[in-house]
Amino acid sequence: TDPIIMLRAKGDDMDKILGLEYGADDYITKPFNILEVKARIKAIMRRMQKREAAPSVMVFEDLKINEEYRRVLVKDREINLTSREFEVLELLASAPGKVYSREELLKTIWGEDYPGDVRTVDVHVRRLREKLERNPSEPRYVRTKWGTGYYFQA
Repeated sequence: TDPIIMLRAKGDDMDKILGLEYGADDYITKPFNILEVKARIKAIMRRMQKREAAPSVMVFEDLKINEEYRRVLVKDREINLTSREFEVLELLASAPGKVYSREELLKTIWGEDYPGDVRTVDVHVRRLREKLERNPSEPRYVRTKWGTGYYFQA
């Protein structure tokens, strides 16, 4: 999936949250510095190019995650994820049972310099659950450890 960066004049929190909920990987408001935009594009491209030499397909019962082609299948049906949603799933699934705090996920996936809020993580996890889970309010794979963070249940 191609990364999506929104460049908008509207900069209030709700507009940013909605932009990220609708699939944007980053949200930049006017006025913006073109050097910052270039740096954000490079950061997203770096994260997209990171690949491990480990097996490129992770299989968990009816869920298959193809890291090389960045594809996700549930019961052999392809699920379309944004690049950020895929990165969240890939990180969590690569260490089943390991709990990641919102702050850890934000730092690892969005980068050290991301100016957004940790609620961005919640938005992406919610959208990921809506796409993956039969019942998003009782998730099978992407779980919450209350007061701590998120983890993947294999």
